[in-house]
Amino acid sequence: MKIIILDGYAENPGDLSWEWLSDYADYTVYDRTPKELIIERAREADILVTNKTPIGAEVIDACPDLRFIALLSTGYNVVDHAYARKKGIPVSNIPAYSTKAVAQLVFAFILEHYNNVGLHSASVRCGEWTANPDFCYWKAPIFELDGKTIGIFGYGSIGKTVAGIARAFSMNVIATSPSHRAGCDGDVRFAEPEEILPIADIITMHCPLTAQTQGMVNAGFISQMKRSALLINTSRGPVVNEQDLADALNSGRIAGAGCDVLSTEPPAADNPLLTAKNCFITPHIAWAPFETRTRLMDIFKGNIEAFIKGTPVNTVN
Repeated sequence: MKIIILDGYAENPGDLSWEWLSDYADYTVYDRTPKELIIERAREADILVTNKTPIGAEVIDACPDLRFIALLSTGYNVVDHAYARKKGIPVSNIPAYSTKAVAQLVFAFILEHYNNVGLHSASVRCGEWTANPDFCYWKAPIFELDGKTIGIFGYGSIGKTVAGIARAFSMNVIATSPSHRAGCDGDVRFAEPEEILPIADIITMHCPLTAQTQGMVNAGFISQMKRSALLINTSRGPVVNEQDLADALNSGRIAGAGCDVLSTEPPAADNPLLTAKNCFITPHIAWAPFETRTRLMDIFKGNIEAFIKGTPVNTVN
């Protein structure tokens, strides 16, 4: 049996091990696979593994021995899972491994925006403190989180974790979710978006990418927000209309944004958010802490073991 991993580098750039795979099969790990080499590299696989390399019907048809497709991610849109089902090939993903890490990055964005740590550290390193006549100074306003209102769009496991951290900062938490139209979950109140947007100091997106959420954060959405508000997106890039967000930031319509995901990754050089004012962008790293990737690897191992035993788990098709 052969296990072929098409793009293993992001999950394991060298600080984890693939050696355990040898207990189950011969294996080959490619750091990355360009589109033109997918079929050539995949065709002998019994188990095909991908993170972001697309596996469409044509790839599945080109692999006569393919029995299982394993993802190194939660999202599974890169696999034609419906076609795989027709061919009797289970597809498994990695659920709920990065919840705490994503919530942590949300607050990294929030704290950077409210405390301006990077700005002040750079100022000190440039000699501004040693030349200052006062024992302290600040280059931009600094605010407390205590009493601020955070609006959470999507109240799954990540949204709930963000809410818990927010309450530890004594913030007011209000959320919107298709499964929670009204009422409360402890100190978290549920409301419709049109009620949340005008009162939230921070809006953080944790909704899945669907036909309804694609482009949800657009000019109309932003026009309802406070001018002092911060927008954070760690969900999916296409949830945000990037030109509308860039226009809002450049015009001062909102105060700032933090994005870990963009509509195309890596982004094109002319992506408007790359040059927008007060926009922090990280290269899709919310899932990347060592402990988080270790957890992903453990779940992946469990998915492989379960399939080999004849009882696949975490299947999406």
